[in-house]
Amino acid sequence: MPEVFVNYRTGDEETAATLIDRELARRFGRERVFLDSNSIEPGHRYPAELVRAVEECQALLAVIGPRWTEVRGADGRPALEAQQDWTRREIETALDRGVLVIPVLVGKATQIDPAVLPEDLRELADCQYRRFDHRNAESDLTAIGDALARLLPQLGAEDRDARAARERAEAKSRKKPAKDRGQTRMRARDMEQRVRGGIGNLNGDLGTFVNEPQGPVNTGRGHQYNAPHFEGDNTGVQYTAGDNSGTVHQRFERERRRSDDDR
Repeated sequence: MPEVFVNYRTGDEETAATLIDRELARRFGRERVFLDSNSIEPGHRYPAELVRAVEECQALLAVIGPRWTEVRGADGRPALEAQQDWTRREIETALDRGVLVIPVLVGKATQIDPAVLPEDLRELADCQYRRFDHRNAESDLTAIGDALARLLPQLGAEDRDARAARERAEAKSRKKPAKDRGQTRMRARDMEQRVRGGIGNLNGDLGTFVNEPQGPVNTGRGHQYNAPHFEGDNTGVQYTAGDNSGTVHQRFERERRRSDDDR
């Protein structure tokens, strides 16, 4: 059975009731929202269907426009005063059963004065209301739907808008790593181009790089001496930690004389 029952008065904002019903049906499913003109099948007994729907719903939206208390019945008296008035009976039934009743004030309608309500309906004036204005229809309909999704977890589980938002967020999350990988490859290529030959400084925290050295390199504090030897294995790079703030000197040594054993 529908979780939400849309209650309204003929002659007072039927259009607003239809818009609310249509939006809630789109968001939560047609089978979860009851509006008499859309939900009662041809040939079904009107009174029995209304009573059954309001008894089994979890929330009733009482759509109230500026003329809600002024509409008169066939006898010329205010319809609200008639015991058999369906708008009144539906709200009374919901209040008696402890159903969540949310007045929806449309347009210039104001909060109902309990003094104008029948005694068994005065509790309606104490119920926290929502507003619906045709000029702000989209945002007001969203607010009504959000409230119902929050207050009725079973209904919220069927929220198509929330599901679509989650799917968009997941799709965005799946695309982000691929983008990051592309940026990482670009940074790697940029680094490779910067370190081809010579000595220089890399962007970031990597510091000084030396590529393809041709002798010892001192990057420490104090003077720097480059002293390549003409034999042996001492042709690699020698490092000393520091800021490399001294001068540079070149010192070349003659080839060591052969020992007596080699003569």
